Amino acid sequence: MIVRVYIDKELSSKFQDILVELSEIAGISVVPKNNVLEDFKKIIIEEVRKNYTLDGLKDDSIIRKYRDFYWRVGIDPTKIRPASEALIRRILHDKPLPTINSAADTYNLASIKTHIAIGAFDRSKLKGNLNLRFARENENFLGIGMEDARILKSNEIVVSDEEKIIAVYPYRDSDFTKITYDTKDTVLLFCGVPGIERKELINARDLTDRYITQFCGGEIKG
Repeated sequence: MIVRVYIDKELSSKFQDILVELSEIAGISVVPKNNVLEDFKKIIIEEVRKNYTLDGLKDDSIIRKYRDFYWRVGIDPTKIRPASEALIRRILHDKPLPTINSAADTYNLASIKTHIAIGAFDRSKLKGNLNLRFARENENFLGIGMEDARILKSNEIVVSDEEKIIAVYPYRDSDFTKITYDTKDTVLLFCGVPGIERKELINARDLTDRYITQFCGGEIKG
């Protein structure tokens, strides 16, 4: 069964134009490093250096929408930057892109190209459909790279399945559902914020699907 994502009424009443897209790819192969992908990274890095500056990056139309949304939900985007902005800034500061695994590195490149935030989850660790909603009182969350779980605030936006929170939206995925070398099937979430149109999310979805199947194999479902 294909995973669906639903937006909670309380959330949609406050952010009426928030949109999301999903993609599901089965049978991927995740490895520590892919040499063909490493060569492709170099092409993307050169494109970024040619087309962006540190001073102008914050004024990109899509990045600006994420930044504005962050402020609205109580996140300082100068401290916790939107995903694509953080990756592009690394390049412009002459820092290497992170090498996590072939799947994560691939969807990071798609995020750089499209500026859309992308969540990625191991399909086998999801229970039922997904729900985009506000966090409930005393819910806790252990994200990728966190040493300890933290208690969430009620104004924070989360993605949950039928059992647990799998992401704080739109910037950190759960450690439990992250893509690993054992992952065979993945669900990708393309995170819209107010002002971002569905066509921009669909463009990010289609590019990511193409990149993932090119460098990790697999079959697009649905």
